[in-house]
Amino acid sequence: MALLTLGAQDAWGSNPGGVAAGTPTPAKHTTKAPAKPIVPPGAAPITSNSTNIAYHGPVYERTPTGEVVPYVAPSTETAETAGTGGSAAGTLSATKPELLVPGNKARYVEGLAAAPESAPAVVQDIVWAANQIVGLPYIYGGGHGSFVSPGYDCSGTVSYALHGGSLLSQPEDSSEFMGWGSAGQGRWVTIFSNPEHAYMTVAGLRLDTSPAEDPTNRQGPRWRNLRHTNASYLVRHPLGL
Repeated sequence: MALLTLGAQDAWGSNPGGVAAGTPTPAKHTTKAPAKPIVPPGAAPITSNSTNIAYHGPVYERTPTGEVVPYVAPSTETAETAGTGGSAAGTLSATKPELLVPGNKARYVEGLAAAPESAPAVVQDIVWAANQIVGLPYIYGGGHGSFVSPGYDCSGTVSYALHGGSLLSQPEDSSEFMGWGSAGQGRWVTIFSNPEHAYMTVAGLRLDTSPAEDPTNRQGPRWRNLRHTNASYLVRHPLGL
């Protein structure tokens, strides 16, 4: 608690509002302002006032042999690309491309997320793992009995992505994520949770089953624009990320 110290003249009542000698001074109380959240230097954004996540820059793909080559989008439009891009809903694919973009922010490319080239390998793995379940339906409890599921709920989606980065050995529910990892915003990855819902941001994109603040208004695991605010959620992050 901050201590208020009166100057010598004030103590003797020399100035207006002073206290005469020998007069007990009423205790003064101050209220601390809420501590501002600590934002790591260079941290990816976790909020935005814009819903536009379109990207028109260069995109690359990491091949199974580890070579990075320019990405060539598939010519055949799927049911999902007709709306927001990506793979067809209900398809858990092991062949979705491992996309990369220059810089330190993930980008939205045909419904998938392209991982930033400057991100740590674990962050790229989280992005590419999450891409595998994009477009699957929302299923309450999905992704909790097993990481492999025909659909996922909110915390099941977050669990799957973190498991892809070797950060989680078994699924967690939204309440468990309230105490997972370290407190506060992460440099690359941030998790938001309360007893009823959980979602995450990775390098500037939101992975969420809820269509809140998303113009597409589609449920299920998808990459989305950042929310305007993350109020009412506890904020956590993986240690070191």
